[in-house]
Amino acid sequence: MSLILVLILIGALLLLIIGFSIVQQQKERAEAERRVEVSRQRAIIDETDAVLSNTGMAPCSSHIMLVLYRRIQDALEQSIAHASGQLKSDYERRLADIKAQITTVSNSPSQVPAIENFRLPDNDRQILELVKTLKKLKAILRAEHNKGKVDPTVFAEEEMRIDNLQLRINVESMISRARAACFMKQYGSSKQMVTKALNTLHTIKAQTPNDPFIARKVDEAKQLLDEIMGAQRSSEPTAPKPKKEGDDIDMLFQPKKKW
Repeated sequence: MSLILVLILIGALLLLIIGFSIVQQQKERAEAERRVEVSRQRAIIDETDAVLSNTGMAPCSSHIMLVLYRRIQDALEQSIAHASGQLKSDYERRLADIKAQITTVSNSPSQVPAIENFRLPDNDRQILELVKTLKKLKAILRAEHNKGKVDPTVFAEEEMRIDNLQLRINVESMISRARAACFMKQYGSSKQMVTKALNTLHTIKAQTPNDPFIARKVDEAKQLLDEIMGAQRSSEPTAPKPKKEGDDIDMLFQPKKKW
């Protein structure tokens, strides 16, 4: 009888150990998933903050600012649900600040800066940063639209603005590189780049025919192309003038000089 009792106790103990192990594994799995989710939301917040910090280089509308602020708000709310301790308190304070910014922008008149006044930064590093920012901004806008968080009309307008900005930057960059290539007497590369810039300008002009920027850049590109063609013609070696047969005969029979 005692043997049966001992076996029952051992079986119960084994079941208890197995049950405890299963519960512990579930806790560890839940903790790992929590950490992964917090890290994922942290990455979303950092990416959006980086885009926000560079929006001053491009004419961004209040619609875009709201999209970015609300994206951070959603990420903070998800983070608070999974975070704990001091980290959770930090997220709660940041969430209060973001909500205040959203309220301020929402209650202010809608602002859509004129894209015609856009000027490319002089610094190459800033230009590269601007290109990266616009690329990320477009990806964020599309992702939020796919989630149903951006009005389709706003999405279409803002995506077109970003596309237009990217084309302008591309044109400015090509013209600048064409000038540099011309200065280095690389006329073939220079002519190729300025021709490509003209083709891009004609594409933009079809979308925005009354844009003064486009008209100005078309004139600038055409003038540069003329300069390149003129410099290329000037640099070509002059072909030697063919001698006439009579000239050689005259040279043979002309009086010899006395020294």
